[in-house]
Amino acid sequence: MPMEAILEQLIDSPRLILFQREIEQVLDTEQIRREHFIETMPDTGKIEFINGQVVVQSPSQLNEILASQHFFVLLDVYVDSRNLGFVGLEKMLISLTRNDYEPDICFFSREVADAFTPKQMRFPAPDFIAEVLSDSTARNDRGVKFDDYAAHGVAEYWLIDPQDEIVEQYFSDGSHYNLAYKVGSGVLTSRVVAGFTIPVQAIFDAKVNLVALRQLLLG
Repeated sequence: MPMEAILEQLIDSPRLILFQREIEQVLDTEQIRREHFIETMPDTGKIEFINGQVVVQSPSQLNEILASQHFFVLLDVYVDSRNLGFVGLEKMLISLTRNDYEPDICFFSREVADAFTPKQMRFPAPDFIAEVLSDSTARNDRGVKFDDYAAHGVAEYWLIDPQDEIVEQYFSDGSHYNLAYKVGSGVLTSRVVAGFTIPVQAIFDAKVNLVALRQLLLG
């Protein structure tokens, strides 16, 4: 059910104040758990705080690791060589209004990244996020993260499927994501990272990745 419809039902209900009190109790308890999570989270391993629960990710398969590395290198080299901003990799903790995530790859514009400090550990919503799908993460990547990223202004979202070698590219309309492309070949061009265009197979094939990397460096 769309959020607008849910809100309309709540507003029309005589129990609205009672619902508010229950929600506040849930969020107060959740905030205590969230603060404990931030204070005690380990330095290693991917761990996130999602809707009140601590979620520990399983170790990645090789094809997932390679896809993440291939894409990160391309995006990082492109962004750094043109001074466009900052590209984060996995252990960068993104703190939104309710949840804390460690996206596989994310990009912040220069205006945002210039405000970062050397010892900063929590970061705002990026401009761009890419998640590499796995059996253990796909549900959240397509579910709560999909909704949360859109709601917090992440303008572009890529879902990378290393099993089927397909990339889904989504753009935000302001509050929701719309699918632009779902492809396993050809090229994809980012709207958020100006001018960033890569062959889809550069994410999955090491030889194609190397050729694309050289082109980005020469460009």
